[in-house]
Amino acid sequence: MRAAGRVPEQPERSEVRQADAAARGEHTHDGPDGGGGALDAPDDAISGISAVPGPSRHLGVPPPRKPMQRASVRGQVLDALRAALVGGELAPGEVYSAPALGERFGVSATPVREAMQQLALEGAVEVVPNRGFRVTRRGARELGELAEVRALIEVPVMLRLARTVPAEAWARLRPLAEATVAAAACADLARYAEADRAFHGALLGLSGNQQLVQVADDLHRRSQWPLVTGPVAGRRADLVADAAEHMALLDALVARDLPVVQSLVREHFTGGDG
Repeated sequence: MRAAGRVPEQPERSEVRQADAAARGEHTHDGPDGGGGALDAPDDAISGISAVPGPSRHLGVPPPRKPMQRASVRGQVLDALRAALVGGELAPGEVYSAPALGERFGVSATPVREAMQQLALEGAVEVVPNRGFRVTRRGARELGELAEVRALIEVPVMLRLARTVPAEAWARLRPLAEATVAAAACADLARYAEADRAFHGALLGLSGNQQLVQVADDLHRRSQWPLVTGPVAGRRADLVADAAEHMALLDALVARDLPVVQSLVREHFTGGDG
């Protein structure tokens, strides 16, 4: 039995500190003077900056619960604007405002402005302060210069690939060439532009040089502003001839007929839109 009036024995101060530290998740030790210190406390706690629990302590913000969609909207608007440019819905020399185009596409003006800035970098439009964006007029000289640069890049690569790539690899690209034929047959300019670039990109992709593919694709896209103009019948004839060159080139590559490959590749750049 405990003696009446006896005060319960108190724990040592160091034990109290250890118990308090344990409740806070810290570890203590007793120094030579009997005092306790936090060994594992983080640097920011030691310096007086309170630690923030959870992922935000290391990353600044917690990971988002859902992926953001703004880039997706901008990308869709950019594709729609490119199709409108290729199809002639946005005419060279005309000025278009972001709010008006946003209303047309059912989005706010912000993703339209962002997409138009990208098109400005590609040379398809130019900024008109306080008004909007003017569709660039491309003359024959500029289009000829683009064709010349593309030829300087693509012709040597195609001739090298013609000597080294096996026939079965070329044969696998036939559906892409056929897609250009189908688009040309119905004079669908936007569809043809995409199919044309996909075919050329796949050809150059066999080189394994992705930087080459990206540079060539940028030049190819620039050469498509503005596109074929005039009556629909004339546009269709030009596209059909261009697509036929794709099929003939692919046949020559499968057969490894180097003189024909060289002739077709050079003619494709100097005499057509492809």
